[in-house]
Amino acid sequence: MSATFTVARKEFQDGLRNRWVLAIALVLALMAVGIAYFGAAASGGLGFTSLATTVVSLSTLAVFLIPLIALLLAYDAIVGEQEAGTLLLLLTYPMSRSALLLGKFLGHGLILGVATTLGFGIAGIAIALGAPDVELLALARSIGLLIVSSVLLGWVFIAFAYLISVWVVEKARAAGLALIVWFVFVLVFDLALLALLVGAQNGGDWLPYLLLLNPTDCFRLINLAGIEAAQAYSGLTALARESAFQPGWLMLILLGWILVPLGLALLRFRHRSV
Repeated sequence: MSATFTVARKEFQDGLRNRWVLAIALVLALMAVGIAYFGAAASGGLGFTSLATTVVSLSTLAVFLIPLIALLLAYDAIVGEQEAGTLLLLLTYPMSRSALLLGKFLGHGLILGVATTLGFGIAGIAIALGAPDVELLALARSIGLLIVSSVLLGWVFIAFAYLISVWVVEKARAAGLALIVWFVFVLVFDLALLALLVGAQNGGDWLPYLLLLNPTDCFRLINLAGIEAAQAYSGLTALARESAFQPGWLMLILLGWILVPLGLALLRFRHRSV
């Protein structure tokens, strides 16, 4: 366990030194504040709008940015070490392959967690200071839920990045597969589900449960399903009104989305030749 934390600390320090934490936090903060402030521009106004509209906008931003950032952060975690010739050296140290991979995962997860908390935290403070008549308790609850679920969503795609990184032998191929994973889960899945929804004339009660097959939709459900005003903006998530779609259960499903690809990555890495 000490070896795992040693690797995690090194990865986090590398993230600080390479400005990953600062860059991610700044990008999220600037885009979140910008989207929240200019969210009413389409209707001819500027300034912060209602909390529901702001949460919908920030959730949409997170769905597009967080998975992409997570994949770019970790796609070369193992294959990059192998191409650089340092993986074999790392494996000569007195630690198991599982400790090495878990340590790297924890380090990257901490980088993304700290950066996400800073980015959306700054946005929440800006909204609290700039939005008129905002209920601070409701804002804190919504931003807190957004931060926690965003971190979990990021860890899901870090786990996917590790699964890719232990499966391929070239960084270029890993980068391509990472972009495909982002494209499928962020864009293609919902388009396919919408097409299925249009084609299902009867017996479509099972369709909302297909949302659980996509971690980005689980994230949307966590942040939007409880907001009545968000149903007009949230697309497929307006389908999810059953009691099964409670934030607590959805958080557990996101944890499952982390554990499954991470477990597969561990199994693959144990049998990978270097």
